[in-house]
Amino acid sequence: MRLYVVRHGQTQANAEHRYLGALDPGLTATGREQAAALRLEWPDSIRRIVTSPLQRARQTADILNYRLNLPLQVIPAFRERDVGLFEGLTQAESQARHPEVWQRNITRQWDSGPPGGESIADVVKRVQDGLIALISLPAGEDLLLVGHGFVAKTIRALVNREFSDFFDWQLGNGHWLVLDHVERVADYRVPVASPLPGA
Repeated sequence: MRLYVVRHGQTQANAEHRYLGALDPGLTATGREQAAALRLEWPDSIRRIVTSPLQRARQTADILNYRLNLPLQVIPAFRERDVGLFEGLTQAESQARHPEVWQRNITRQWDSGPPGGESIADVVKRVQDGLIALISLPAGEDLLLVGHGFVAKTIRALVNREFSDFFDWQLGNGHWLVLDHVERVADYRVPVASPLPGA
C-alpha cells in the first residue's frame, strides 16, 4: 500500500506558533489556499481519503476532494496529539506559566506527557492501531490520509521503523509525504523503552 500523508492547511494557531493538539480551529485563508494548491499535484492513483476528525483536517480533505467525490472516512486514531496544559500556548507562554513542567522537557518524554495530555508512546500506539486498520483495505490501493504534524512524523517513524530523527523531521502545513510498504507496521513491535534520540 502507498500512503500519501497530508498535513492540514494553516490555522491561526499555526501562524502564531502555538501548541495545537486537541483544540479544533478551522483553516485560515492561507490554509485553504494551501489545500487547493495540493489538488494540482493530485496523483491519479488515489481512490480513497482518510482524515482525522478535527475540523482543520476535515476542511483540508473536503477541499482536496472537491468535485472528485472519493470515499472519505474519518478515523479518530489520526487526531493530533493532545498536549494538555500547553494547548493554545506558545513555547514562551508555556515556559512562563508552567516552569516546573517545562523544565522536565515533558513534550519530548516517551512515556509521560504534559498534565492532561498524551505521552509520545500513547500517540504511537493509537496511530499504529489506525494504520493496521487501513491495511485491511484492498491490496495495492493508494490512500490519502489528512492529518497533523505530530501524526505525520509518527506514521513516518512507524513505517520506516526509525525514530532517530523524530524531533528534527517536520512536515509543513499543506505539504505531503509519500510512504510505501505501510504493511510493515503490522508486525512492528513498538519499543517499550524509549527509541527517541537522547533518551
